[in-house]
Order: sequence, then C-alpha cells, then structure tokens
Amino acid sequence: MSAWLATLLLALSSCAFTQKIVLTNDDGWAVAQIRAQNDALVAAGFNVILSAPAENESGTGSSSATPKVLTEPCEFDTCPTGSPAEGFNASNTRLNYVNSFPVDAVRFGIQTLAPQFFDSPPDFIVSGPNVGNNLGSGVTGSGTVGAACEAALEGFPSAAFSGDTASQVSFTTLTTSPNSIDTLAALTYASLTTSLTSALLASSARPVLPAGVTLNVNFPSTSSCPDASDFSFVLTRLVTDSSATDVETCGTDHLPVESTAVREGCFVTVTVLNATSKADVDAATQGAVLDRLSGFLSCLPS
Repeated sequence: MSAWLATLLLALSSCAFTQKIVLTNDDGWAVAQIRAQNDALVAAGFNVILSAPAENESGTGSSSATPKVLTEPCEFDTCPTGSPAEGFNASNTRLNYVNSFPVDAVRFGIQTLAPQFFDSPPDFIVSGPNVGNNLGSGVTGSGTVGAACEAALEGFPSAAFSGDTASQVSFTTLTTSPNSIDTLAALTYASLTTSLTSALLASSARPVLPAGVTLNVNFPSTSSCPDASDFSFVLTRLVTDSSATDVETCGTDHLPVESTAVREGCFVTVTVLNATSKADVDAATQGAVLDRLSGFLSCLPS
C-alpha cells in the first residue's frame, strides 16, 4: 500500500469516529460565550452543529412553542425582521438559530440538523456556557438547564454549563475586544467545557451517562482564576440534605453543595441532576458519573 493511500485511509478512519455534538444555550445564537464554545469544540476535533435561540431566552426553563417567523431582528441584528422561524449563518450553515425557546432549539438540533450534518444521532449535547451561574433550586428556571434536560429525556447524554464572569455581549466582541474580561472569560470557560466533554467521551463504553440524567456544571469567577489550568473539577450536589447519603468520595458520603463549592476558589462544580425533576439523584447514579470521570475529578480542601 502506498504511503499516500495509507494516510488517506487513516484520515477517513479518524473522521468516521469523530464525535458529534449539538451545541445550544438560552442566551441566543450570537452571544460571545456560545461562539467561543463552538470554536473550542471544533478546534478539539469534535463535529459540531450549533442550534440556539434567535434571541435571548434566559429564564424560560423548559418552555416550548412552535417556532415563528421573526417579527424583529435576531439578537445583535444577526438576522433581519421577517427571517424564517429557523435559519442559519450564510457563511457557516452549521451555525443555526431557532425563533423559540431553548428546548425547541435543542430539539431542532437533534431531530433536524443532526440527520442533515451527521447522518446519525449526536453523541453528546453541550448546553451553554450560560451567562451567569445556575445553582441550587434556581436551575428549574434556567433555559440552559432546560435544554440539557430535554436532550437527556430524548435519550442523549448532555450537560448544562454556566459561568459566573460573563455579560450578554455579541460574538464580535471576541475579535473587536480580544483582551476584554468578557472575551477572556468566554475563552476560559470554553476550554473548561471542552475538557469535561472530552473526559466524558474519552471512553468508548456506553452509556456516557445514566439514562434520564444531565449534568449541571458551574464555573466560578475568573477574577482569581484567569486560566483554564487554574481550575479543578469537583463532584457536588444541588441542595443541602442532611438526610441524604451520597456516593462516597473524598472521604465522605455527603457531597458538597454546588452553591458553596463554586465559591471555594478555582473549583468547577459538577452536579448530577434528574432530568425530569431537576433535583439531586441517588448515590448509585452519582457513582456511575464518578466512575466515568475517575481521575478527572478532584476534592475540595479539607
């Protein structure tokens, strides 16, 4: 076999196993955070399609409605009034908007775009990173979490990501203000999201996550932790429950609460959520995620 043919077959083989990701959020398809995330996932070798709301739909939880023709421009004037209910960036058709809620956007990505671009179902759904943290009982109103839960309920492993340092700014900020706080935070959070996604998908074993769950992941402020290398990931729970027995890790069977742990320093919190109730899960389900991320997770200082 010629060296050229061997190289070609290797390339085709690599492409065949490229993992497929649908990227969504609730802040809209044109915010800096989701575009930085898209770039980071693509750079890491993932096959990505973006399907997010045409406008900021923060705080809409798991709301759903039939997408409609735009009666005003998309956010940051990225599409004109009268644009179709679902549309795409003319220069990159993998960047898609849906004029409805986050749940509808992720459904469009899974049910319509994945067959078109992947010719198969996606391997993972990334929701976010959100502009601002989603912690504790407040996750019930988060569209970012709602989209991740919808994906899980449709049978696809997913995670919702949220970052403390962020503003509702256009993706153009990434190039016009490359050294701004918003740009640097978006890049850091994108790197961290990509790291966790890579860790979850590193093993070929399936399922990636237990059925009916999603992950709620929160990044602390970048003010004291400017680089992705400054952070560690810790397993947490959503709310305090002294009567609950969690998976045993870090010398205890009571996981730290995410709203506290995310303020402890440069720690990213990873909470396993029931996708239906948006509540904590039992120890066995937590344990399956802990096993999946063995060697990736750390412990809070005692």
